[in-house]
Amino acid sequence: MYTALCLQRKLKRELGRGEAEITVVTPDPYMTYQPFLPEAAAGSISPRHVVVPLRRVLADCRVVIGEVRSVRHAERVATLTTLATEEGTGIEQLSYDELVLAPGSVSRTLPVPGLADHGIGFKTVEEAIGLRNHVLEQMDIASSTRDPAIRDAALTFVFVGGGYAGVEALGELEDMARYATRYYHNVQPEDMKWILVEASDRILPEVGEEMGRYTVTELRRRNIQVLLGTRLESCADRVAVLSDGQRFPTRTVVWTAGVKPHPLLATTDLPLTERGRLHCTAELSIEGHAHAWAAGDAAAVPDVTAGAPGTTCAPNAQHALRQAKVLGDNIVHSLRGEPLQTYAHKYAGSVASLGLHKGVAHVYGRKVKGYPAWFMHRAYHLSRVPTFNRKARVLAEWTLAGLFKREIVSLGSLEHPRAEFELAAGGKPPYDPKGST
Repeated sequence: MYTALCLQRKLKRELGRGEAEITVVTPDPYMTYQPFLPEAAAGSISPRHVVVPLRRVLADCRVVIGEVRSVRHAERVATLTTLATEEGTGIEQLSYDELVLAPGSVSRTLPVPGLADHGIGFKTVEEAIGLRNHVLEQMDIASSTRDPAIRDAALTFVFVGGGYAGVEALGELEDMARYATRYYHNVQPEDMKWILVEASDRILPEVGEEMGRYTVTELRRRNIQVLLGTRLESCADRVAVLSDGQRFPTRTVVWTAGVKPHPLLATTDLPLTERGRLHCTAELSIEGHAHAWAAGDAAAVPDVTAGAPGTTCAPNAQHALRQAKVLGDNIVHSLRGEPLQTYAHKYAGSVASLGLHKGVAHVYGRKVKGYPAWFMHRAYHLSRVPTFNRKARVLAEWTLAGLFKREIVSLGSLEHPRAEFELAAGGKPPYDPKGST
């Protein structure tokens, strides 16, 4: 989105309307600001304000809602399917002069029994809101049953992966659920089990070892079990089986154990690294291929500030946002025949939220924790979320949240909006009578 925005501003202004066409192919008509997903899941931010509508921001671009299936750069052709493909219009061929590949990454899963059936991801706004509804639904189930086995499984929440996504999602949702218990007459905070499973010996490696240890201490102080050096072996039959032998009957397994490059990259004729990312130059062009560019999680860009040859930029938002702007400028420079700019950004640090008024940060060598770190987390991401419109709306929601009580409404029926009508029309029941969700 940022690359297209840069090109829209510069090419349209300089070449005039009709002389340059910018086409953006995307499966969703919006850009998701992923660092706000945990707060959206906790109800601190409206889901609509976590996303930026592309048609509004990229008013001078052609936005195509679809998915690229393959790219033949030697022929300058991309094959894609759109929403109209389902109506029988077939697969489209899109020719181009300059190619920008920025599909990002997808969840990295492992062949864990039961994971595909019962696991919940945390990379999209739909998953974040679905998880919020699911957690509140489990509290409703626990409140309405007298079966101790069902109640225990409903109130056990297992998160796999101790990176940003897992720790922040766990911290925010535990905070929300703890607050919600005041409105349940027979569910207490101590009735819930929150479990974080991490295969390595530390969590949040981005904020440093000391802040990682502090985070473990803080989570355990909130009665959250943090199991380091432990793997999820199975979650079949709604039982989480861990590598240390522990078994937890649970209806909630959240998988945040890393990401991998988008599968689209394997369908191109462009060079990939051993980890499946695009082999790029420091100018963000794809190695050995003219008129092809990449940025973000999909691109292995040399880190010229690291001082060690072979080091690439980490696949995170801090680099992706900055790479996008340099990439837009470099495409314009390339069209003009001007020298290209080298992407260089020294890692500034990291911030992470652990729930309301709790956080950790490691910025420019300084270690911060508690309320100051939480405030830094909010201030930084408020400054980075795209468009003034979204900044104002998020700030307004935070302000109102400080004046009024937290929302604990579950809208699980949004995931199946036609269920009630289908039942009324003589169709299938709106839920599985066995209790699966």
